[in-house]
Amino acid sequence: MTALHFDNESQLLAFGQQFAQTLRHYLEAGQEHSLTIYLNGELGAGKTTLTRSIVQAFGHTGNVKSPTYTLVEEYAIPPFGIYHFDLYRLSDPEELEFMGIRDYFRPQTLCLLEWASRGQGMIPEADIVVEIEYAGEGRDLTLHPQSRVGENLLANFNAK
Repeated sequence: MTALHFDNESQLLAFGQQFAQTLRHYLEAGQEHSLTIYLNGELGAGKTTLTRSIVQAFGHTGNVKSPTYTLVEEYAIPPFGIYHFDLYRLSDPEELEFMGIRDYFRPQTLCLLEWASRGQGMIPEADIVVEIEYAGEGRDLTLHPQSRVGENLLANFNAK
């Protein structure tokens, strides 16, 4: 587990840029499965802000918005695929089967999921769970590894 505090949004964005480099290194190594990151926190806590920072660190120059109504936004940044899911409005996890959810989780993809608990049973387990909480004007962020991949990623990130 890694616990961090950010006094402002700029610090959260800088963290996202740094964290993205660790994620990118893993994907560049041609691993056999996707990276799955769950983003947990209250409405407005900074899940989409963190996602925007990560996606932009991979080289995306356009807007990064929450896919609240579309459920998923795709960012094709060859050779990678980045998928940002927001499952907040999902009424039944089985709806994910109709959208071909399994096709998103493949090698060289990064899947960032907000409100992942609403898709339980239809989505892969997380490699890392990111908890974002309000801390006055700032944010507390905790990274919880959930797999061996997640443990290795956090070990490499913390070693920097």
